[in-house]
Amino acid sequence: MNTATQITSDAKAHTILVIGASGKTGRRVTERLRNANIAVKAASRSSETRFDWDDQATWEPAISGATGAYITVYPDLSFPGVADRVQAFAELAVANGCKRLVLLSGRGEEGALDSENRLRASGADWTIVRCSVFSQNFSESFQDAIRHGFLSMPVGDILEPFIDADDIAEVASAAFLDDRHVGQVYELSGPRLLSMQDVVHDLSDALGREVQFQSVSVEAYAEELEQHGFPKEESLPVAQLIADVLDGRNAYLADGVQRALGREAKDFADFARDAAAEGIWDLEEVQA
Repeated sequence: MNTATQITSDAKAHTILVIGASGKTGRRVTERLRNANIAVKAASRSSETRFDWDDQATWEPAISGATGAYITVYPDLSFPGVADRVQAFAELAVANGCKRLVLLSGRGEEGALDSENRLRASGADWTIVRCSVFSQNFSESFQDAIRHGFLSMPVGDILEPFIDADDIAEVASAAFLDDRHVGQVYELSGPRLLSMQDVVHDLSDALGREVQFQSVSVEAYAEELEQHGFPKEESLPVAQLIADVLDGRNAYLADGVQRALGREAKDFADFARDAAAEGIWDLEEVQA
């Protein structure tokens, strides 16, 4: 009997804390673990299991009873002071018997390496999942722009291997189900390098109508984020982060999905077709 089977068959002995359980990867990890009969404490700032990186009083109650934790940090690991919090959380988790820690990290982000190193030094059974820009940003963050056929971002003429959030969640979930993932760093990418023109081409094909792309300044994009509900104090740092990460630094393919799951990563064109079939970008959603 392999390790994954052993863990799944003894599901009552395991409870996983999912931080950011309402987020793009968090809710997918939650679903996969529950489908594997693993108990999940789904945590966020507003959930029944409350977790707030800015309020350490919420950490220990969230950890209580958990044997593992999926760690995501909003808005990003590379922000100032985040590594200190990751270290403090990891040490607290291990001290409370929550020893298997899976960290969602950035691909090509120097600032994220400090958080990774502190997690490794915590005494946890750790797995690090590195990725950059999610395909689902186009269906869950930029969907209104795509519905109207006009996408703008603070991005130049670069290539990026956009990664599907379902692939990220499957790798992260596997790390709780099989001991072979302990001590592994999985760098994830999609199977193709795409320019933004490639992206809008795939979106246009999936939708059957044209989607155009325009490169804009960081400041202009921050204003756009504010118009879509981003807090003013977060819009400029997030816009700058997107510009920094999408500067061509990740213009190479990685094999993390293949190593972890034994299969190829999902292609962006397949993501676009699936999302279009779900009606996410239908114009009727705007007109209703």
